[in-house]
Amino acid sequence: MYTGQYVFTQLTDHLPWHALRRCVARYDGDRQVKHFSCLDQFRSLAFAQLTWRESLRDIEACLRAHGEKLYHLGFRCPRVSRNTLANANSVRDWRIYADFAQHLIGIARELYADDALPDIEDLKTVYALDSSTIDRCLSVFPWAPFRSTKAAIKLHTLLDLRGSIPSFIFISDGKMHDVNILDHLVLEAGAFYVMDRGYLDFERLARIEDAKAFFVTRAKSNTQTRRRYSRPVDRTTGLICDQTVVLTGFYTQRNFDRPLRRIKFNDRESGKCLVFLTTTSHVGADHSQALQISLAGGAVFQMDQAAFAHQGILRRIGKRCQNPNLVGDLRLRPRCHRQKAVDNQGQSLRNPTDFEPHPFRESAHSTVLFQRCPANLRPRNL
Repeated sequence: MYTGQYVFTQLTDHLPWHALRRCVARYDGDRQVKHFSCLDQFRSLAFAQLTWRESLRDIEACLRAHGEKLYHLGFRCPRVSRNTLANANSVRDWRIYADFAQHLIGIARELYADDALPDIEDLKTVYALDSSTIDRCLSVFPWAPFRSTKAAIKLHTLLDLRGSIPSFIFISDGKMHDVNILDHLVLEAGAFYVMDRGYLDFERLARIEDAKAFFVTRAKSNTQTRRRYSRPVDRTTGLICDQTVVLTGFYTQRNFDRPLRRIKFNDRESGKCLVFLTTTSHVGADHSQALQISLAGGAVFQMDQAAFAHQGILRRIGKRCQNPNLVGDLRLRPRCHRQKAVDNQGQSLRNPTDFEPHPFRESAHSTVLFQRCPANLRPRNL
């Protein structure tokens, strides 16, 4: 008989539960609750996220299959029903988990403070900004219209590349353009912001430079520039040119009347020729070499606005590690709401619908804005 702790229990033991209890007490989350507390709700959603559950029915089936182990996993509710979980997600205050996430981000960023980014050790703070559009049902999300027959929400995320920690999250309806999120950012002096072509607005980019921050974005094909001078580059790394340019368009020159750094890079894997634009105020010898190396080595990754919205650019989408024995015991079948299941031989069955799992539930008041705080969460060795 196994007497040790389960893997899920070992993972959750690293969480500061006292902080979550304070958040629950702050917003009175357990008021008139008999069995299914906010801590059980958090454990259910954490379990669903870690095991790639994709629906409330999926969460219920998986947890009920191991009902005798729920107590050892930390649950104090004897059984979890999908109706109870759905009601908790729609009624309880989302700020409980937003504040708890801020506390975890604070812990994580402290743990990653001394870590260096690969190939760009000289750059202290680098953020990646992008958004993902998540299709929703129009009858359930009438506050987020996107098309005439469907709704959608857009998840804008600012990711700290040191540790891949989200430091800013904003949820809007699907019609909000990506560039508008730059008005909500609290800019950090000395930080680099990496963006794709969807954020190419020179008036807003000028605000980033005025805040003593730096940006790296991709130029559009119709961006009009004039070269002032060029810097030497190592063409063996894929770099074609490193130039200082000025904008020559009427509106672009009026909105951004200062020189820009234009770096052209040939991506040998895809065969594309990428043109990056960044500021010139950091062109010192150390930063110049670090930025060139990062572009050549792929540390400043490429993001294309033409990519599919459900692709999840900011996420590392790897192979989903499901337990084939567990799925076999539950006798699950591939359905329209599941992406993967197993057949009789234990081979994975592919269903391309509902590509991204989203175990959380949003309501009309669930517009979450996470302000950046000076800290972060790194998983400790078990």
